[in-house]
Amino acid sequence: MNGELAGIARHGRPRGPMETLDAIEVSVEGGLAGDFRGSVKPGGKGRRQVSLIEAGDWDAAMAELGHSLDWWNRRANLLVADFDLPQMPGTRVRIGDTLVLEITQECDPCSRMEEVAPGLKAALTPDWRGGALAKVITPGRIAVGDRIRIEQDAQLQDAG
Repeated sequence: MNGELAGIARHGRPRGPMETLDAIEVSVEGGLAGDFRGSVKPGGKGRRQVSLIEAGDWDAAMAELGHSLDWWNRRANLLVADFDLPQMPGTRVRIGDTLVLEITQECDPCSRMEEVAPGLKAALTPDWRGGALAKVITPGRIAVGDRIRIEQDAQLQDAG
């Protein structure tokens, strides 16, 4: 199952403005370059380094509310198209040639979504529609248009 990276966004500080990009470096230590959420704090696990949302889920939420807001209003880092984000923590996805992310948990919509549009929090709540959070396993440079796919489980690779 292959999809496409359809968008990249970051914000340099909490509640700061979102900046959309065509390409970006992603590191194990800092997540997306310049994004405040990506840094792993001392003793932390980095479970929220990168946030991803499916284009179809954002479109469904917008249709439900009768809005047409840009995806980055979700405040997610990566927009994926034609791809079902795994809903199983521990699953790894590869974006482009080198970047590997491990899904850590659902990205529950917060009350901030109500500031974006009334009802948006509820529209993003069902079935992981708000997206997924991930940590960086293997760093890399990614660009809009890169392929995204499920990466083979690390335990299966070790056994092979």
